[in-house]
Amino acid sequence: MNCPKSHVLDIFAQSFETMRSIILLFILCGLLGCGNPAKDTRVDHTWTIATLKGPSSMGMIRLIDSLSRADHPGMRIELLNEPMQVRKMMLDGSADYAILPTTMAAILYNKGLDYRLIAIPVWGTLYLFGSDTAITRWDDLRNKRVYAMARGMTPDVLFRHLLQKNGITPDTDVTLDYSFPTHIDLANAVAAGQAELAVISEPLVSLVMHRNNKVRPVFDLNREWERLQGIPMAQTAFLGSAEALEDSGQVERLIAAYERSTRWVNQYPDSAAALIVKHNILPDAEVARKSIPGSNLNFVRAGRIRSEVAEYLEVFYHMNPDIIGGKMPDEDFIY
Repeated sequence: MNCPKSHVLDIFAQSFETMRSIILLFILCGLLGCGNPAKDTRVDHTWTIATLKGPSSMGMIRLIDSLSRADHPGMRIELLNEPMQVRKMMLDGSADYAILPTTMAAILYNKGLDYRLIAIPVWGTLYLFGSDTAITRWDDLRNKRVYAMARGMTPDVLFRHLLQKNGITPDTDVTLDYSFPTHIDLANAVAAGQAELAVISEPLVSLVMHRNNKVRPVFDLNREWERLQGIPMAQTAFLGSAEALEDSGQVERLIAAYERSTRWVNQYPDSAAALIVKHNILPDAEVARKSIPGSNLNFVRAGRIRSEVAEYLEVFYHMNPDIIGGKMPDEDFIY
């Protein structure tokens, strides 16, 4: 039996509307984090990721941009300047996910804060940098003044360790100066010629070079670490709170999005640089593009690299147990 043409068109239109509704439903579920209906997924709750302006946020910039353009993303990004600001949000419970130095993550876990390590997204960003052209080997640092940020923090402890491994006694053979309290203050001092040698990280390294063509990298501390320790520098931790980790579906979607974003940044640095400037992480696209290779962005799930994470923390533990909270984190530290 032949159907009238208008009737066929009506059926087609109804089918199209049904398919469109289904597609829209899937999109909303993806954005809002729809999970198992048998459990409370708290769709009305906005989950917060506390991250740092720098490699941590650079690696997730495509995810940040997607969330900023979504009508109901169900997730927000808090961009902060210093790790202590991330720590504060973790302590008061306002951060569902957090990105900060791995040593600080271990301290907070050992103090009983219920956050677990999901992944390592950044693998070393530290450089000895400055305008002193006489430095070509570690022994040349004797009787020099090197500026570092915050005594006892990861950059300071790591640099002291590398000095000792190269036969130089900190505070005796070399003067370590903590006059500039933050990474930004220290970078500005190097750019202004107020500090001849300093331990700073990307992307500030590229920013300083853009402002002052007399400064240069002296040592890539990430390569020096790997040369001496035989393991990569698992410097930065991506953590989730116990409450956030209860929704495994949401966690897996976030992991996949962060991982995809990191791959995209490395593959398309020009496009990534434009987004980095758009979201006020860096002021200049050229600086952003140049800083991406030296930021060592590589999102790796912690469960796949348990031994590497443990070996990294053990180095700090043997230097001073207090650096990671007095003891090695137990196996539940890793998600």
